[in-house]
Amino acid sequence: MTRRARRMNRILAVAFPDAHCELDFTTPLELAVATILSAQCTDERVNMTTPALFAKYPDARAYAEANRAELEEYIRPTGFFRNKTSSLIGLGQALIERFDGELPHTLDELVKLPGIGRKTANVILGNAFGVPGITVDTHFGRLVRRWAWTTEEDPVKVEHAIGELIERKEWTMLSHRVIFHGRRVCHARKPACGVCILAKDCPSFGVGPTDPETAAKLVKGPEAEHLLELVGR
Repeated sequence: MTRRARRMNRILAVAFPDAHCELDFTTPLELAVATILSAQCTDERVNMTTPALFAKYPDARAYAEANRAELEEYIRPTGFFRNKTSSLIGLGQALIERFDGELPHTLDELVKLPGIGRKTANVILGNAFGVPGITVDTHFGRLVRRWAWTTEEDPVKVEHAIGELIERKEWTMLSHRVIFHGRRVCHARKPACGVCILAKDCPSFGVGPTDPETAAKLVKGPEAEHLLELVGR
């Protein structure tokens, strides 16, 4: 299983050489805020919302001292805005009180902050601080189970199971590649099996259309042409 998982990761690296965090940010705090907002919301919607938000709230103190009603209006388009507002104000206050307004660099410290669970902490560590982390979002969990890398459902158990298969230095990029593949090719309801670069290694091949012409129409994203070229389409 380890050999197969690592081979699949290498193939994904060819498929998605530019895989990256699709949330826009310039500082660790901006990434933390964007990730909190991304809960039950698309990255695209978050990226439309954050430019004005980041301009208005440039640091932890700005969030700590924010007017709740005003902040809610800024983030309303991302949904669940009342809960998210509580998280952002609480995060700002905790950073001011405990970390001089700066985001900490460790998983243990991050997960104790308001609004930051293990998934969010791994996003921050991997993309803002260069610390390897596995981000188990819905795409990641769905695909690694579909590939029979694990049968675990609990995100923490999934994280540990995959961490045993894949080299630590690859964790952050693996997360990006799997999420990209889940969004572009291996869809939840109708994966593009017939044009999937991982078809030979995938025990779930056939869940989606296997006819290449039908499957090709299901591939999404700016890499679609590249992905189809890799399988000879």
